[in-house]
Amino acid sequence: MSPWISAFRPRTLPLALASILTGGFLAKANGQFNGLVVGLAALTTILLQILSNLANDYGDSQNGADSVHRQGPQRAVQSGAITPEQMKRGMWICGLLALGSGLALLWVALGAAGLGLFLGFLALGLAAIWAAVNYTAGSNPYGYAGLGDISVFLFFGLVGVCGTYFLQARSLPLQVLLPAAALGCFATAVLNVNNIRDINSDVLAGKITIPVRLGAVHARRYHWLLLIIGLGCATVFVALTYHSPWQWLYALAVPLFAFNAIQVWQRQESMQIDPLLKQMALSTLVFTVLFGIGQVLG
Repeated sequence: MSPWISAFRPRTLPLALASILTGGFLAKANGQFNGLVVGLAALTTILLQILSNLANDYGDSQNGADSVHRQGPQRAVQSGAITPEQMKRGMWICGLLALGSGLALLWVALGAAGLGLFLGFLALGLAAIWAAVNYTAGSNPYGYAGLGDISVFLFFGLVGVCGTYFLQARSLPLQVLLPAAALGCFATAVLNVNNIRDINSDVLAGKITIPVRLGAVHARRYHWLLLIIGLGCATVFVALTYHSPWQWLYALAVPLFAFNAIQVWQRQESMQIDPLLKQMALSTLVFTVLFGIGQVLG
């Protein structure tokens, strides 16, 4: 596999799409779907995720988290397959592409008439680019202070779902916050699996993630809590908007989350935990599709 494709971390991209798809499904259920807006939102989000992955590869290699003690997959800069200078150029290119895609998204969704909204969403997009880069890169990466969970919850949950919905509907019912929070919890759970896997090497590198702060046992309890809250938010949303049994279709994804939670609790070795990262991301995507189809059919 090309080192660049590996650095893009394709297994993380389904997670990036989940919040956009949820916003699209909810708009479709309310008769306000715009395929071009959803497509551009998906492209922008994928580019931001790739940017975050490249910045993570670069930042962790510079700050010591990608060391010989790390037991996850070897990174591109760490292995020497991509030099730090090449990675920085890749980050710039990806960042500019994300900015261009985001501007196209805002123009299609809002046009010249919505200048105030355009500027507001542009600021939000620039904040997303900043967050993608400064998670582990930069002079004071916030991921090393344990703030990555908050960022993931906001951008992969609230911003992704609510922003996609609003850009189609030009309104935001309060109940949309519930599935947005559910996606935020599931995305944070993916990050938590990653950080549980890397807990030992992160301690040595001074990367104070939530699992480092909580310890291995409490980090696993935190993982259960994230999944329970996420499913709870989806359940409350359906209860508040209920009009068809189809809306419970997402319940078919519950065994996938239960499997992930049980395995995260039982597996102790880093390389045993690593496959659960992909499984959690795919479980989130399955939930998204089932939840969305259920709302549209309902």
